[in-house]
Amino acid sequence: MELEVDENDLNAAGAEVFANGGRKGIRIHGWLIESRTNSILNSSTVQEWEKKLETSHLPEMVFGENTLILKHLNSGTKIHFKAFDALCGWKQEALPPVEVPAAAKWKFRSKPFEEVILDYDYTFTTPYCGSGAIEIEKELNGTKISEETGNLHWEDCKEEIDLVALASKEPILFYDEVVLYEDELADNGVSLLTVKVRVMPSSWFLLLQFWLRVDGVLIRLRETRMHCIFAGSTNPVVLRESCWREATFQALAAVSLCYGSHAVLHMNS
Repeated sequence: MELEVDENDLNAAGAEVFANGGRKGIRIHGWLIESRTNSILNSSTVQEWEKKLETSHLPEMVFGENTLILKHLNSGTKIHFKAFDALCGWKQEALPPVEVPAAAKWKFRSKPFEEVILDYDYTFTTPYCGSGAIEIEKELNGTKISEETGNLHWEDCKEEIDLVALASKEPILFYDEVVLYEDELADNGVSLLTVKVRVMPSSWFLLLQFWLRVDGVLIRLRETRMHCIFAGSTNPVVLRESCWREATFQALAAVSLCYGSHAVLHMNS
C-alpha cells in the first residue's frame, strides 16, 4: 500500500521519511524505523539455511532479506524481525503435524518417487515474537560499524496497549508491511508470517502475525503487538502483547482456544 504523507504533518512531528531501493523508513523522536524488502531466497541460500536449521524443509517462499528494524538511537535498543529467527522458533517448538488425510500427498511435490512421512510441522507455525539487542555504533578506521553488546530484557506487566488511543484520527506518517515467509500448503490452505508497522506523530505501533488455514481442518492465529508512545521521553517504554488463537473448522461456532501475555521494555539512555 502506497501511503501519501502530508509534508506539513511530517514537519509538525519533526519527522523525516526516506526511501532508497528496497529500503524505506522514517526518523522520528530519536527512533529510526526502517523496512527492507527483497526477493525470495535463491537455491544456494536455501541449502545454507537448511544446513543451519538442520532440516530439509522450508516454506515455499522465504524472504530471507526482508526485515523490519526499529532502533532507539540514544539507548541503542534495537527491535527487529527476520525470517531466519522465526524459523529457528519453528524448529525449536517442533509442533506435531496437523492431521489431515491429504497432507501426505502434498509433499510428494519435491520427492515424487519417495515415500514421505510427515514427522515435522509442515505449517511452519512459530512462537516468534521478534528479535532484539542493544546495539552501539563504533568508528573503525574512519568507518562507522554497529556492534551488539547485549540482549533486551522484557518484563511481565499488567499494562495493556491503549487500543482506543490507537483508533484516534491521527495522521499516519509511515506504514509498511513486510512478508517474512509464506507457504500455500499445495493449494490446501495458507501459512503466512508478516509484520506491519505504522508511525503516527504520537507513537508507533506494529503487528507481527502468523496466520494459518488448513482447509476444512484448522485455523491458527498467533499475534504480537508492540506500541511505543513518544511523549518527549528520553527513556521510552515499549508495551508488547502476544495472543494465540486456534480452532478447528468444526469448533468455529463454539469457543476457540486463546492464550495471551503482556510485557514491557524500558530503555535507558
